[in-house]
Amino acid sequence: MADKPLNKIIRETKGNKKYKVFVKDGDKIKTVRFGDASMSNNRDKTKNRESFMARMKPILANVKGNKKLSPVYWSIRSWKLGTKIS
Repeated sequence: MADKPLNKIIRETKGNKKYKVFVKDGDKIKTVRFGDASMSNNRDKTKNRESFMARMKPILANVKGNKKLSPVYWSIRSWKLGTKIS
């Protein structure tokens, strides 16, 4: 389990999701997958990023429990400027 990079966004190679991240939940490591693999993402465009954040932040506010286990949390993180995706 030590070979999994925790809290690092990486590209998904199979399935219908674009990205995944390994998150530690207590003593277990969980995989959170997010993003539609068939859609492009324009996170470098300011207006697109602002619109995305305006849509997603209210959804994140409604998430109960550990927000790091939520795909919405990681989706927002991936759209922030300067985020590196492996």
